[in-house]
Amino acid sequence: MILKEALAMKQKRTSNLLKGKSLALLFEKPSLRTRLSFEMAMKQLGGDAIYLSPQEVGMGKRESIPDVARVLSRYVDGIAARTFSHHTLLVMAEYASIPVVNALSDLEHPCQSLADLLTIQEKKGKLKGLSLAYIGDGNNVSNSLLLASSLAGMDFCIASPPGYEIDKDILNQSLKFAAENGGKINLTEDPAQAVKDADIVYTDVWVSMGQESEAKKRHSVFAEYQITDKLLSLARKSVLFMHPLPAHRGEEIAPEILDSPHSIVFDQAENRLYAQKAILARLLLTNSSKVTAL
Repeated sequence: MILKEALAMKQKRTSNLLKGKSLALLFEKPSLRTRLSFEMAMKQLGGDAIYLSPQEVGMGKRESIPDVARVLSRYVDGIAARTFSHHTLLVMAEYASIPVVNALSDLEHPCQSLADLLTIQEKKGKLKGLSLAYIGDGNNVSNSLLLASSLAGMDFCIASPPGYEIDKDILNQSLKFAAENGGKINLTEDPAQAVKDADIVYTDVWVSMGQESEAKKRHSVFAEYQITDKLLSLARKSVLFMHPLPAHRGEEIAPEILDSPHSIVFDQAENRLYAQKAILARLLLTNSSKVTAL
């Protein structure tokens, strides 16, 4: 299981497992954790990472996505792509002859979810049977977290305002996974209902990159979805609070939440490194899989 591989790599930080291997970081969006975790993952495994900015590549404008994928396939052993559109990833995976990792798209953020499950496993000692409450937008983070939770046999409840619900196709796939693995999925508009007796409470920003024009409207719509001490008090006493970062104190979370005893946010951030290492080792050593969603 990939989480066991990630935990093993956390115990032994450096190796030559990927010596001679190289990874292209093809980013349309800026990043702190994603870029740093992939670069350090390759370095600690003995390989190399090459960062390619939007200005350098001009993907889809200066050069077509298929051509970029085919050229990179001649130079490197894998691609980690952070894109605005999920369609871009699908096209890249179609034309690349090397593994393509979804480092974030508008539909999913699977690497984040693997790090999330790794962190929960470390803190709780298990995944199956735990209850996770997600409060906020049905965005790429919540989509991947729902898929991952349902695969792990966790109960998942999301509280979102009308019009900001989870993706329907993601929900339908997750319902099948949950049925197979013993988990339950609930949707509500009430944060208090979602958080009641939860083992984990999770939220994300109200305004993601590319949604800046909607900021004023979103702040109004999500005003009642802020994570506060009062809301967390409805969960189990041992509740863990999670956030993928960057966080906006005073918006989706009350100012004190990020530094509270319940917060494991910075453990999540650290575990991005080990989740990425496990993904890269599995893909670059076989060089046979194309991944756009895990």
